[in-house]
Amino acid sequence: MSLTDLLQFLAAGRKSGTLKFDHGKITKQVYFKNGLIVGSKSNDPREYLGQVLLHYGKVDESQLKAAREVQRTSGAKLGEVLVEQGYLSENEVLEVLKTRTLDAIYDLFVWTEGDFEFYDEESLPDDLLLIEVEPTNVIMEGIYRLDELARYKTLVPSDRSILELNAGWTSSLKSGKEFRQILYFIEKRMSVAEICYHMHASAFHVYGQLYTLISEGVARVAGEAPEETPPPLAEIEDLPESVTEMVWSAERKLEQDPEAALLIIQKALQEQPNNPEAQSLLPTAEEKFIKHVYETGEISPKSVPKLLASPSELTNQQIDPQEGFVLSRINGSWDIQSILSICPFREADCLRMIRKLMERGIVGIN
Repeated sequence: MSLTDLLQFLAAGRKSGTLKFDHGKITKQVYFKNGLIVGSKSNDPREYLGQVLLHYGKVDESQLKAAREVQRTSGAKLGEVLVEQGYLSENEVLEVLKTRTLDAIYDLFVWTEGDFEFYDEESLPDDLLLIEVEPTNVIMEGIYRLDELARYKTLVPSDRSILELNAGWTSSLKSGKEFRQILYFIEKRMSVAEICYHMHASAFHVYGQLYTLISEGVARVAGEAPEETPPPLAEIEDLPESVTEMVWSAERKLEQDPEAALLIIQKALQEQPNNPEAQSLLPTAEEKFIKHVYETGEISPKSVPKLLASPSELTNQQIDPQEGFVLSRINGSWDIQSILSICPFREADCLRMIRKLMERGIVGIN
């Protein structure tokens, strides 16, 4: 089914449930209640709240970084921190959240392929920001964007396109931060995909800006970036907030950073102990983390840990009860495998504690 037919079908049948879309590593969920769209979630980093706030100019990067630091220590949600810090009002945060919800759905219209599943009568997430939108209105806006994007691509062929500025372009210089920003990225010979990333914006928005610049003679297409160009790395980490986002974030990090994935899953299970997705992902994350620890060679099952700190020095260290139990089993003769066999903790958690004690200089390996 096409996306338009699918949305019309669910609206006409007054369906309630979750419509899930997958394309590569991107997953989106659109929630329905009695045929109305009432919310969405996405694991696309461009659609995280922090990136959307940057795109719409609600905060700058220094404010977002400061809010992230508070969020890491307090555990509060980003929107709550921004309100507490006085950067935004509660109404401004809610409006941006609603805009993000719709933008995540509109972006589906530019997908050329993907898989979908509908979970009939599935309950809505507890942390979902509820909106009420007629699918017909979403379809009309989506089709409009699709038509406009096709027009933009007559001058900007693909995400790999690289633009350059024409001679004399300064004569048509406009005011505005966004305009100056996009000119800077063009001068740096970034591809369209990279410009989208650095502007924290959707492809639809950036293609429209570039189309205007080419139409006005400010810039022209100069070539294409090679297909193997890797995506840029995140400049500001956008922390997952809901349990759904946590699970998706953990899935993305499993291969490159299994320890980070494990910590995210554990946090998700603290918030929702019975969450089935987090429960099913936990053993995989633990297995990958354990394998990663042993493959680095820093620790092996036959390694024998020893105490590097004296008892008097340990009294000045902040040791929690679980770490204290592990320390009490380190006697200079038992190897890691033996210690793990008698510790009442999960193997991955025990290895994390031993590594942490090594980083603090409390424990060493013979």
